Amino acid sequence: MQSDLTLILSTPPGRLREAQETQLPIAHMAYRIGGGPHLFRSSLPVAPRGGLMALDDRGFDGRGDPGPFCREVVQECAARQFSGVLCDLEGGYTAALSRLLERLGQVCVQQGLTCYVPEIFGEKVPSARVLLSSALSGGTLAQRLEEAAGRFGRERVVLAVERASMDFSLPSPSGTGTELNRRELAELRARLSPAVFFSTELCAQYFTYTSRRSGTHFVLFDDAASIRRKLAVARRHGVRFALMAYPQVDDLLEDILR
Repeated sequence: MQSDLTLILSTPPGRLREAQETQLPIAHMAYRIGGGPHLFRSSLPVAPRGGLMALDDRGFDGRGDPGPFCREVVQECAARQFSGVLCDLEGGYTAALSRLLERLGQVCVQQGLTCYVPEIFGEKVPSARVLLSSALSGGTLAQRLEEAAGRFGRERVVLAVERASMDFSLPSPSGTGTELNRRELAELRARLSPAVFFSTELCAQYFTYTSRRSGTHFVLFDDAASIRRKLAVARRHGVRFALMAYPQVDDLLEDILR
């Protein structure tokens, strides 16, 4: 099952000009759900136009009627010619946030806007597209996409690509590791010159090394080739949209899109 895949770049205001040069759709990371709730907007060096409004939930206090907030969102989308709202939230599930997103999803349908929500809210907002993280704790990406298609419907699934760069001490019963920034990963590879392998199940590159102090380590990371593989798996499983954070992939994007 092959599909065309539209890539969306979530982009902070300060990186907008360079992200626009890619000519990919932009989700503008300039908005948040504030107390009340009300819509808050960061200062914008460049007025956004077109693409999506990207919302985070910093400052959301769970109080108030979502109705006025939803009207603020609709007004801003009309003023900026946004085609939808990307709810790129980090606070986890709460009943109050679920109620707000349910109302927002209903309003978006009424206004002809597309709504995107995290996986944990997928059942609560049946009209929305569902953001499915590419990060895996087990199984394969193909299995994860098929399970999501069964839960939500294939046409609703959006692959949210998260660039992996983690160092795990083995054994790792918790499944958590230490995140490496680009410089740390590059220095580690330069120092060790390890043999790098590709995990078909995880769609990521990896290598191992041994430290006298901390024992055996497993390093999992993404490069342009592994991200292209993730997108190829998504295409094969009928996924039509994928989201990438521009600051995460700015150094790889040209190679990803080739």
